[in-house]
Amino acid sequence: QVQLVESGGGSVQAGGSLRLSCGVSEPNNRRYCMGWFRQAPGKEREGVAAIDTDGTTNYEDSVKGRFTISRDNAKNQVYLQMNNLKPEDTAMYYCAAEASFGTRISGSCILGYWGQGTQVTVSS
Repeated sequence: QVQLVESGGGSVQAGGSLRLSCGVSEPNNRRYCMGWFRQAPGKEREGVAAIDTDGTTNYEDSVKGRFTISRDNAKNQVYLQMNNLKPEDTAMYYCAAEASFGTRISGSCILGYWGQGTQVTVSS
């Protein structure tokens, strides 16, 4: 079963940038369609961005033009570059991998395996 470990969260001021990383490990070295979700206190989890094995990307409307998802298959890493951060981006961010059951992000693959999350806090 795939295991996901996020890193790179932190606290920044509005307008700043952060890059989140997700390490992917899987016994058979299978490549997965991957994504990022976030959940703010008191709110439902929402999809942010997804990237398929062929590099096709999908983004939630509120992050288009500010966030970029990418992957390095040789390093088994998935990244989320976040620029021009806003206070409303404050949330726990979770890496996710393709699964049989789960959630799509703007027409992406189904994502259903989760990491433990990394906190992003944006102050005004």
